[in-house]
Amino acid sequence: MVSGVNEEPTPSAGRGGTPLWRHVRDDLRGRLAQGEFVDSFPGENELAARYGVSRHTIRAALRELREEGLVTAARGRRQRPVGEAGIEQPLGALYSLFASVEAAGLEQRSIVRTLDVRADAHVAVRLGMEESTPLLYLERIRLADGEPLAHDKVWLLAADARALLDADFGHTGLYDELADRCGIRLVGGEERIHAVVPTPAERRLLDLPEGVAAFSIQRLGRTHGRTVEWRTTLIRADRFSVLAQFDARAGYRLDPAGSRFTGPARSGRRLDAVR
Repeated sequence: MVSGVNEEPTPSAGRGGTPLWRHVRDDLRGRLAQGEFVDSFPGENELAARYGVSRHTIRAALRELREEGLVTAARGRRQRPVGEAGIEQPLGALYSLFASVEAAGLEQRSIVRTLDVRADAHVAVRLGMEESTPLLYLERIRLADGEPLAHDKVWLLAADARALLDADFGHTGLYDELADRCGIRLVGGEERIHAVVPTPAERRLLDLPEGVAAFSIQRLGRTHGRTVEWRTTLIRADRFSVLAQFDARAGYRLDPAGSRFTGPARSGRRLDAVR
């Protein structure tokens, strides 16, 4: 039986003519609502053994739960409850997504889509430079344990970061390479995080199930006295959460929208965080 259950397994024939997969679906739905699968969700073989049914029956039940937005899984991967975000970003602290993915016991990999030098007037202005300033552009799909986690696009001043053209970003952190190859360490910045409904193209890119939202993250990264990075990241909300600490005296530090942050007119929280 599923963990924590003492009843007999679901019988091999449906009660009152009800298909077996519905019995399994309803039981799993109830257990999900009770928060039973916080640590892990059983695989198909385990569920089939515990319920005493075929894998075909289990797949039918899981398909219903996916359509209801209760569980999710990438192709070839085990199901997990929607909202089970295994990777946390602490607010107000220097932060590495690369390190946090591996700290969660997941393998960090990236698919590099683009790495080149180009001009982008819009980004150059954000960095406080002339519109024609050469920029190093890196675009990656960030993977955690082989599953898409985030679509990451970063621009750095080419004068600072041209040596990164020789780096292999398949399994390395950007900021580690920036420090080792270019002698630049980010010490702070400003970041805005807000929830979005991904477009169909973005869902395909991140293998994101229908009904699951994403976080849009915009960041200006700074070293001592100057801005060196502009980054936009779309990250799956079912795998990522934001953690804040507060106390009665300090509370949260909030800034009005637009305060030194040249972005959309939305309210946001300032933080010194890098990834």
